[in-house]
Amino acid sequence: MTVQVQHHDGVTTVRLDRKQAMNAWDRALGEDLRAAVEQAAADEDVRAVLITGNGRAFSAGADLKAGFEPTPAGHPDVGSALRERYHPIIAGIRTMPKPVLAAVNGAAAGIGCSLALACDLVIAAESAYFLLAFVNIGLVPDGGSSLLIPERIGFARAAEMAMLGQRVPAATAHEWGLINRVVADDALEVAAKELAGRLAQGPTRAYAGIKRQLNAWQFARMEQQLELEATIQHELAASGDFAEGVQAFVEKRPARFGGR
Repeated sequence: MTVQVQHHDGVTTVRLDRKQAMNAWDRALGEDLRAAVEQAAADEDVRAVLITGNGRAFSAGADLKAGFEPTPAGHPDVGSALRERYHPIIAGIRTMPKPVLAAVNGAAAGIGCSLALACDLVIAAESAYFLLAFVNIGLVPDGGSSLLIPERIGFARAAEMAMLGQRVPAATAHEWGLINRVVADDALEVAAKELAGRLAQGPTRAYAGIKRQLNAWQFARMEQQLELEATIQHELAASGDFAEGVQAFVEKRPARFGGR
């Protein structure tokens, strides 16, 4: 299993567990995480969910070395991966009738950043950072981040994150309003457990109602936006810039994009 799930006093803790790959998403992790989210949503004994990562990263994003299944044309089928695995996780967190807390213990990049920001509350270690890495390999934000991030911090900062592809340290993310709290690295686990425990002891149905209100006002078009992300990402996965971006990543060199 690529995801560890534990239950204690009404809290389900979901830990991404591909430490050797900085919890990067491959097919197995996507399927395991989707199952964990759906199970937590359906279990009436679960009153709060805590998502975090094992090792030194929350999640480094998609595992480019693992790749994607090909389309009939031979290009990476990013669209199907988004629609079948990623989108149900992001939408499942947003619509789950109970609070979901992300404890970001390190890098939250690409779809890892999207996962963290899909949660209701986000607490991060001082050394953590957030990164929309997509543009660095010739792609666009996905996993709902093209909606989640502008709603949290506005157009200007969202455009900066998406177009420049630079790390946003936890302290800056907190200052911008991207996340809720920053704590010392060695205090994250205790702080996250305390907050999750508080949520688990709170008025669960009221939390569910609050989520319905916020979703209706800010994320009413999430389904359409997720589909738009998948459509554009599918188009770009066939581009020369994406092929160059992935090759440069694997070879650990700067990408030489040609705009094609």
